[in-house]
Amino acid sequence: MNTIIITIHVIVCLALIMIVLLQTGKGADMGAAFGGGASQTLFGSTGASTFLSKATTIAAVVFMLTCFTLAYISSHQTPKSIMTEDSAQVETVPEVPVSTTKKAEEQPSETK
Repeated sequence: MNTIIITIHVIVCLALIMIVLLQTGKGADMGAAFGGGASQTLFGSTGASTFLSKATTIAAVVFMLTCFTLAYISSHQTPKSIMTEDSAQVETVPEVPVSTTKKAEEQPSETK
């Protein structure tokens, strides 16, 4: 699942870069702002939204969705470790008696 989302993310990134580079800049229509013929059109001086601007919007939405999905998946993953509790050998320290003479004194001696 993670590999599929990363693949889609990379493809959308490259597509978004190419779509943005193919578009004309806003400076190309500066003549329309000063009374050019395009300022009297139905959609204004920018004109109708082109295929490239719609494709940019779609690619940007898909890019954001894949970003959020990848962030969610990476934050909710269970941590994996090569060290497991089963294979880890815990060394136990043997219990050291406080005093062997005290233990002998505390126990009643049985004489028969």
